[in-house]
Amino acid sequence: MIAQLMYLVAALCFILALKGLSSPKYARYGNFIGAFGMLVAVVTAYVHGVVHNGLWILLAVALGVVVGIPAARSVKMTAIPQMVALFNGVGGAAAALVALAEFFAVRDPGFLFLLATVLTVLIGSVSFSGSVVTFLKLQELMTTRPVLLPAGQQLAIAAGVSSVALCALVMTTEIGLLLWLLTIAGLVLGVLFVLPVGGADVPIAISLLNAFTGLAVAASGYVLANTLLIVAGTLVGASGTILTRLMAQAMGRSLANILFGAFKATTVAAQGEEQRTVKSGTVEDVAILLGYANNVVVVPGYGLAVAQAQHAARELVSQLEQRGVSVSYGIHPVAGRMPGHMNVLLAEADVPYEQLKELDDINPGITSVDVALVVGANDVVNPGARDEPSSPIYGMPIFDVDRAKSVVFMKRSMRPGFAGVDNELLYNPKTTLLFGDAKDSLTKLLAAVKQL
Repeated sequence: MIAQLMYLVAALCFILALKGLSSPKYARYGNFIGAFGMLVAVVTAYVHGVVHNGLWILLAVALGVVVGIPAARSVKMTAIPQMVALFNGVGGAAAALVALAEFFAVRDPGFLFLLATVLTVLIGSVSFSGSVVTFLKLQELMTTRPVLLPAGQQLAIAAGVSSVALCALVMTTEIGLLLWLLTIAGLVLGVLFVLPVGGADVPIAISLLNAFTGLAVAASGYVLANTLLIVAGTLVGASGTILTRLMAQAMGRSLANILFGAFKATTVAAQGEEQRTVKSGTVEDVAILLGYANNVVVVPGYGLAVAQAQHAARELVSQLEQRGVSVSYGIHPVAGRMPGHMNVLLAEADVPYEQLKELDDINPGITSVDVALVVGANDVVNPGARDEPSSPIYGMPIFDVDRAKSVVFMKRSMRPGFAGVDNELLYNPKTTLLFGDAKDSLTKLLAAVKQL
């Protein structure tokens, strides 16, 4: 009775944590509540459950604390998506391993037990191998572009069919070797599932795999007859599914197109950069544009995060506001690598949340904006997503900064964004490019504006 009550407390903590995480104002509290709920769940399971190999469990928990806390604190903001991918993969692997262990421990499994076991092993294996591939892509340990293997689509279909067949065979024969083969088939399917996903679509794959992990954990709850695992896994699966859908909508594409569009993609000939000219400016030129403007919109992106330039951006904005300039930040739903990436980054620099505006807030009045300052963003301001049906990112909602009176584009080089697509905004006559590290350039801009 006490154990079930404590599980109920933990479940309520998980629900409140999700509610808190949905708001930047309460996200920190939500995180603490979720962590407390997990502590309650682990302690309850250990104290009131039937525990085997208790010493090994305590050693594993201690190892996780010793390794996990320093690792999490040392991860840079730009690497959070990679860390999420790894955590997600580990969760899927843990669920699969638990199901494997229970399968070989139970002597007379029933139908529901076998169904939950094969689902846990299959989904957990897919989530683990797929998450490892997304980590490698985001960490740029392999190409971030879609990888199309010869007959890759046919191989993926074959792996999927084989997995379903092995699920049926395990349930009818209860042969352990077949369950190991199912594990291998799931690992292969996960790799083949994610390889064709590239560019800005990789974070969406992470979100979907997170939902898969939730389903695997929920299924493992049936295997272990643990209600809390079912509740927690269902919450993760549901929230991951909702997030995946929202991210796909922010990209202006269907989930099927994101996951399988590479198989139908056509190669578009790149235009020679040597035949096109851009207009670059000096720090002093840009300082004059900003200092004497009435209305400025700052559009931050991944480059701002890489340079850790959020504090420099905040200081520049404060200086402009002292001069009477109205400044707001345009935050795209998929700016950076994951939803909320820019919100968290700017919150670190004490940027008021009220200044963070979404697409629907910025675009209607963009023509009256004197200067659109793009800092480290690329794909989310690419007019090709709006105007070029042949573009791989066509249909993705963007900030229409090309319709502002003038544009300042801060970049380190002419390299394309994460989607690997050339940005027509760079060649717009209204665009002034300021090359250099974002933090260094913003610091110099701040000094130049003070001199006006």
